[in-house]
Amino acid sequence: MTGVLTFTHTFSATALLIFAVVLGAWGTYSYFRDRALSGGFRSAYLIMWGLTVLQGLLGGANLALGQRPTEILHIVYGVFAVIFLPGAYLYSHGGSRRRETVILAGAAWVVSIAYLRGIATG
Repeated sequence: MTGVLTFTHTFSATALLIFAVVLGAWGTYSYFRDRALSGGFRSAYLIMWGLTVLQGLLGGANLALGQRPTEILHIVYGVFAVIFLPGAYLYSHGGSRRRETVILAGAAWVVSIAYLRGIATG
């Protein structure tokens, strides 16, 4: 059972990293083209947050079953991503469409770095 959880946690970390990079590129493209973010982008952003929470639950299950990350920073990066994504989403509302685009695109790039560091410290 632990092997399956560890594999799923590792595989989904890579998938989330790719997802975040794609969202970051999409948002950056929208910003430089001076376009508002689409509902599809916002939906994908919220899906990324939900998958990040699921990733954290898988990591928590691994931890409960005795698996330990190489460094404690592995957990810190995960907790950061779970808190940062909805915070950036809420912060981006209430301003111009350009402001929303740069905040959410930037947030996708920031969490892609957090995912990469999480993978590196795993």
